[in-house]
Amino acid sequence: MHTRRDAIALLPAAGVGTATLLGCHCFVGQARAQAASQAQAASERARAGDVFLSVNGGPDAAPIEPKDIQPGAPIMAWPMDPVGRIVRNGSRLNKVLLLRLDPSGLSAETRDRAADGIVAYTVICPHTGCDVTGWIADQAILECPCHSSLYNPRDGGAVLGGPAPRPLPALPLKLLEGRITVARPFTSRVGFTQG
Repeated sequence: MHTRRDAIALLPAAGVGTATLLGCHCFVGQARAQAASQAQAASERARAGDVFLSVNGGPDAAPIEPKDIQPGAPIMAWPMDPVGRIVRNGSRLNKVLLLRLDPSGLSAETRDRAADGIVAYTVICPHTGCDVTGWIADQAILECPCHSSLYNPRDGGAVLGGPAPRPLPALPLKLLEGRITVARPFTSRVGFTQG
């Protein structure tokens, strides 16, 4: 049975230097560190300046533009660092819902967080963590399909009904060079508290 020491002793005879072998281990270590760094960045919450990608698009997809968001047609999206093109999809807590509403119907607080009538809320219901995917068009309200919590996107994601203990956290937006971007962090903690 050969040991590592035997293998290292044979390297010069094979034309492979010990430095080359060590360099290979160093490269692997750097690759692992880079992968860990990218995974961490993908799990970080949205940051000011991030743009949005559809949850159905890959990292090479074009960022969502204002024209892509039609009234009454919510879009699920991930924030993305536009410089490093790191999609923040490493945690489901980063998934947001983008929605275009009539700016004249928004509360003052919501209007201040909107970009040309486009608002963003977490998809995570504060009740039990289900995705808020329902849209009741005739009332212009969001609904969680799990336990029927209802939210008013025109008024800061306020709870209108159901067991949700608090409003949906909003993600303030702004338009920057024609793109929808994150202006500030979420207005409150994203997620739910288990009872």
